[in-house]
Amino acid sequence: MDLLRFGRDFKPDDEVILRDYLAIERTRLANERTLLSYIRSSLYLLLGGIAFLQLEGFPNFKYLSLLSLVFSALFFVIGVYRFVLLKRSLKHLFYNSENKNNS
Repeated sequence: MDLLRFGRDFKPDDEVILRDYLAIERTRLANERTLLSYIRSSLYLLLGGIAFLQLEGFPNFKYLSLLSLVFSALFFVIGVYRFVLLKRSLKHLFYNSENKNNS
């Protein structure tokens, strides 16, 4: 299962200072932007696959359209998986550092 891990395990040494908090927020926003890019690419592939299915004069495009639809679903699943994985990692990092501050 180590092959599917996209993130790195990081354990903070000290409390989260403003610079670290802003870095976490910047990473969170980049994560959301990346998810939207995956969704946009997935929708473009979906539209392309549907367009290729509508072409009646080119029967060989049927396989290309099916491949496009499969990649569309794959992009969407990978994008959501990476988003959730990094979001969970950031939440874990932030809450671990907050618990150190309160102790």
